[in-house]
Amino acid sequence: MLGELLLELHSEEIPARMQQRAAEDLQRLVSDSFKKAGLHFDKTEAYVTPRRLALVVRGLPRMQEAVREEKKGPRVGSPDAAIQGFLRGAGLSSLDSCEKRDTGKGEFWFAVVEKPGEATKDALLRLLPEALAQLPWPKSMRWADQSLRWVRPLHSMICLFEGETVPFVFGHLTAGDSTCGHRFQAPARFAVRDANDYLRRLRAAYVEPDFATRRAAVLKDAAFAAASEQLVLVEDPGLADEVTGLVEQPVVLLGRIPLQFMDVPREVLTTTMRSHQKYFALNTKDGALAPRFVIVANTLTDDGGKQVVAGNERVLNARLSDAKFFWDQDRKQTLESRLPALKDIVFHAKLGTVAQKAERVERLAYEIATALHADAKMARRAAKLAKADLVSGLVGEFPELQGIMGRYYALNDGEAPEVADAIAQHYAPQGPNDRCPTADVSVTVALADKIDTLAGFFAIDEKPTGSKDPFALRRAALGVIRLILENKLALPLRALFRSALSLQIQQADAKRNPTEELLQFFVDRLKVHLREQGVRHDLVAAVFARGDDDDLVRVLAKVDALRGFLTEGEGANLLVAYRRANNIVRAELKKTPELKLGDVDGRLIAQDEERALVTALGDLPGAVSGKTQDEADFRHYLATLARLRAPVDAFFEHVTVNADDTAVRRNRLSLLSAVVGSMDRIADFSQIEG
Repeated sequence: MLGELLLELHSEEIPARMQQRAAEDLQRLVSDSFKKAGLHFDKTEAYVTPRRLALVVRGLPRMQEAVREEKKGPRVGSPDAAIQGFLRGAGLSSLDSCEKRDTGKGEFWFAVVEKPGEATKDALLRLLPEALAQLPWPKSMRWADQSLRWVRPLHSMICLFEGETVPFVFGHLTAGDSTCGHRFQAPARFAVRDANDYLRRLRAAYVEPDFATRRAAVLKDAAFAAASEQLVLVEDPGLADEVTGLVEQPVVLLGRIPLQFMDVPREVLTTTMRSHQKYFALNTKDGALAPRFVIVANTLTDDGGKQVVAGNERVLNARLSDAKFFWDQDRKQTLESRLPALKDIVFHAKLGTVAQKAERVERLAYEIATALHADAKMARRAAKLAKADLVSGLVGEFPELQGIMGRYYALNDGEAPEVADAIAQHYAPQGPNDRCPTADVSVTVALADKIDTLAGFFAIDEKPTGSKDPFALRRAALGVIRLILENKLALPLRALFRSALSLQIQQADAKRNPTEELLQFFVDRLKVHLREQGVRHDLVAAVFARGDDDDLVRVLAKVDALRGFLTEGEGANLLVAYRRANNIVRAELKKTPELKLGDVDGRLIAQDEERALVTALGDLPGAVSGKTQDEADFRHYLATLARLRAPVDAFFEHVTVNADDTAVRRNRLSLLSAVVGSMDRIADFSQIEG
């Protein structure tokens, strides 16, 4: 017979951002604990609300499976001390319960211990406290005189197996069979019989225990309320998750924004509603921000929510009054007039002030714009003003709006729209899901800002280490990579890094110029970025290993060409031949370090297969002996390389490399070395996997 486990931990409000992860961790820890103990089950269901974590495990056996363990001991005839230590470790009193086995390396003692299955209910008394103690809360606390640490004070626990209480002890609590419903609408405690009864009675007590069901209800009711006013709910998945974690029974209400605030920029209004008050914004049918908002309350009231709405409107109006004051005051001063104040903001102790950073970005933006044939004058102007909004009142109140407010102020000052847009977008993209700028001036300033940051921290040796990246340099590098690749920009990274590092050394407390180190960091980030898109990282490494091309778009085109070459029969087979030739040459040089390989001596060629291979090598384009920058040349050279396959195969089939004559042997090894070298001209084929 199979049984069912119900577990609930009832506490004070769990922070919304921790709830889903906690439910997943509880599910994982208990599942792993049961599997390790031989308690197999059919499925688990995790539930979480602001005040409770719950887990249902269905299909648990009533008894654990019997366990048979074998432990290898010392060699037969070992000293008594070793024998006794082995017996103690195995929980045995004598060798009578052990077996002698010949392992092929002599006879050894083996202990065979059979443990009968334990009743599941008894096992739960031990397993559940162990699992709960491992729950990894990001932050936890102690309260009163309790030694238990939990995210918030823990009030009670339910643990039922097959409808019977499992009274395990965790901290100061002993598990029982009762819980309570909604804090205000159904606070009385009630007992439950099993999981289905628990879920049914919670819902009757104004608590929806399932996160996904609660979230769907929030969105459905909010969309319905918006539609009732001919409005549209603004999609915000992150806010939907957060609000769902704040309520046990969502109650959707509509509030109103006074019209005098509607001339404040949309981003200010929505940030105030979202970040500070957890309200959903609404749009009109034509996409404009509507003077209404959605409140998701946690309590039904007798007046239909009128007092709740009124209270929320008062709080929002006070915040919007402050925002409007800053907005009106900020527009009285131009962005350019704010630039001197940037000297008072330290960007980094070793990298100077924000004013110094702005100067570096301005110069770098001019260089990038020139390389991209963009409007260098506009790029320079946008870079100069990009940080000025940091000292505005609104950005001081809403730091997340930096750049965005700069755009509004730039337009208010009469700056060109291209300049204003570049100011707004110069932080983008800020993450993998953030959109990349596409306008030339915006792309230029965004690149300059990120490259300056990267160059600065590399110059002072503050690079990411392991999982630590306090200055978000990996994100900045990914932003540069996306800007280049998504806009298909032909940019010489090495030259830009040198320029950026030179500016750092001139202006800040930076003494290093780690151009190649920074370029390698980009190569590593590019591998990660492309691997996430299904592109083989080994091909990226092979192309970059030549060190003669730092144009990411061209490198990616070469990677694509190399991938196509290797998926065709000729290329794939030639790679096998390359490895064979490379291995032979390396092995011989390792065996005979004094062996010097050089040009192939035609006088020592005796077989037709050797001559054919020499001829094929001679047919390769000579222009690539230096650098192969052009993608067309790269593809042409690959196509020519494919012709090596037949003569290389014939060489290996008919020619003995390790000939008795030392001079002939050296000559044939030189020929194989030439094959390897001809392929390595454009990519390091030794780095290619598979």
